[in-house]
Amino acid sequence: MKGFIDDANYSVGLLDEGTNLGNVIDNYVNEHTLTGKSAFFVGDLGKIVKRHSQWQSVVAQIKPFYTVRCNSTPAVLEVLAALGTGFACSSKNEMSLVQELGVSPENIIYISPCKQVSQIKYAAKIGVNIMTCDNEIELKKIARNHSNAKVLLHLATEDDSGGEEGSMKFGSTLKNCRHLLECAKELDVQIIGVKFHVSSACKEPQVYVHALSDARCVFDMAGEFGFTMSMLDIGGGFTGATFQLEEVNRVISPLLDVYFPEGSGTKIISEPGSYYVSSAFTLVVNIIAKKVVENEKFSSGEKTRSDEPAFVYYMNDGVYGSFASKLSEDLTSIPEVHKKLKKDEPLFPSSLWGPSCDELDRIVERCLLPELNVGDWLIFTNMGADSLQEASVFKDVPRPAVYYMMSFSDWYEMQDSGVTLDTMMKNYFFVPSCLQLSQEDGFPTEA
Repeated sequence: MKGFIDDANYSVGLLDEGTNLGNVIDNYVNEHTLTGKSAFFVGDLGKIVKRHSQWQSVVAQIKPFYTVRCNSTPAVLEVLAALGTGFACSSKNEMSLVQELGVSPENIIYISPCKQVSQIKYAAKIGVNIMTCDNEIELKKIARNHSNAKVLLHLATEDDSGGEEGSMKFGSTLKNCRHLLECAKELDVQIIGVKFHVSSACKEPQVYVHALSDARCVFDMAGEFGFTMSMLDIGGGFTGATFQLEEVNRVISPLLDVYFPEGSGTKIISEPGSYYVSSAFTLVVNIIAKKVVENEKFSSGEKTRSDEPAFVYYMNDGVYGSFASKLSEDLTSIPEVHKKLKKDEPLFPSSLWGPSCDELDRIVERCLLPELNVGDWLIFTNMGADSLQEASVFKDVPRPAVYYMMSFSDWYEMQDSGVTLDTMMKNYFFVPSCLQLSQEDGFPTEA
C-alpha cells in the first residue's frame, strides 16, 4: 500500500466495512514510530470519486479539466482519467504523465501563460492543440511552432489582481482582445474560444457576471474576424464546498443560457484542481523538537494568563516540503493531535514550525494545543493540493510516503461511474477489518 510521489506502481487498500481513515492513520503512525518517524500522507481516493459525483450533479453542463499541477500523483491522475475528466497541463512533464494514461489529446489543454518553445513543439508532436494565450508575443510563438494550435484567449477578470496569482496579473483586457484577434488573423492562428479565471479567494460570485459578459463580447468580436468560436473555459477557483459550487452555478447557469445557449455549439469547460484533491489527502507529521517560551512572545490579542507557559514545536515537514503553499497563502487548518487526550486537558498557546529553523518555515503562527512531547504526532487535513509535488530541499528530510485507500462503497460508486474492474484492479487489494495492510491479502487480478 506504500507508494511514492513519482512511483506509478502504487497500490490502494480497499477497506472492509468497519475500517476507516482513522484506523489507517493509527496503523501507519504505529509503523512509522517503529521505523523512523518520517511524515506520511494518506490519500482517500474515494473522496475524489465523491467530488466527481458532486460535480456531475450540480454542474453537469460543464466538463471538468483537472489542473494537473495541483496534484500529479499517479493514483489521482488514473482515477480522474477513468472517471472521464479532461486535464489542464502546464508543462511537457504533465502532458506526458496524462498521455501515458491513454487520455486522448482532445481531452488535454495546455494552459501555461508563459510557454517554452520546446514545450509548444512537444504539444504539437503529441497532438495537444488547445492552448491558452493572453499576449501578442505568446501568440507569435504559437504561430511559429504549432501549425494546428487552437487558441483560447485568456481574458482578465476583475478578481485577478487579488487572487491566486498575487501581483502577477495574467489575462488580456477586453480592449486588447481585439488587437490579439487581428494578430491571430494575420498569423493564421485559429482562435476557438475564451478562458477566464476567478480565484477561490473571491467571495463575490457576481464577478462571474462581468466575466461571462466580457467573454460574450470576445465571441462576437471573433465572429467579425471570421473565427468560429466553440469553447468557453471558466477556469478554476472551486474550493470543494457544495454550497460554493451551487452558488456559482446559481449565478452562471442563467447567464450561460442567455450568452452560450445549448444549441450554440459552445462547449463549456472548467479547470478544477483543489476541488478534487484537497480533502482527499491527510498529512501526518511528527514533533521532533520543543521549546518553552514566555507567553508574551506570542503576538495575539487574546488574553491569557501571563504565568501560563507557551510552546514552540518543530515538525519533520515544513514549507520546504509538503507545506510549500504556505509561502504564498495562509494555512487555515489547525492540526488534530493524534494521541488520546485526557478529559479537560488544558490547552496552551502554541506555534508550529518546520525542521529548517528558517524564519520562513513557520506553519502555524498561533493555536491552542495540549502540551505535546517530542515523538507525538499531528494530523493536518485538506492537504491534497500543492503539497505532494517535490521532495524537501533538505537531503536529510525524507520525502513523505503516500498511502492510498478507498472504501468498498466508494469502489462500487466508481464502478457505477464507468470504471471497469479489469483496467484498474491490478492496483487494488483487499484490507480486512483487522487492518493487516499488506498486499498479500490482495485478490487476484485475473479471472
